[in-house]
Amino acid sequence: MTDHDLDTLFAQARALTPADEGAAGRFLAGHRQRRSRQRTLWAGGASALLAAAVVTGVLVGHPDTLLPASAAYDAYQSAAGDGW
Repeated sequence: MTDHDLDTLFAQARALTPADEGAAGRFLAGHRQRRSRQRTLWAGGASALLAAAVVTGVLVGHPDTLLPASAAYDAYQSAAGDGW
């Protein structure tokens, strides 16, 4: 093979054909679809994390008030009946 033959071969390899353009279009369409799906998943995950943070903040920020022992005793006695 001569240098001229190699130059011709490399020039043909660099030239785009309709098959190359079709393959590139299919790849880009699939890539855009995967990226869109990935963004949707990230948005759903971020929403779930935000909701969990709000619930945690409400639970931690507002502790339960404890009943006095006598109130707990009265509640148990009313539920169990007299003479338990």
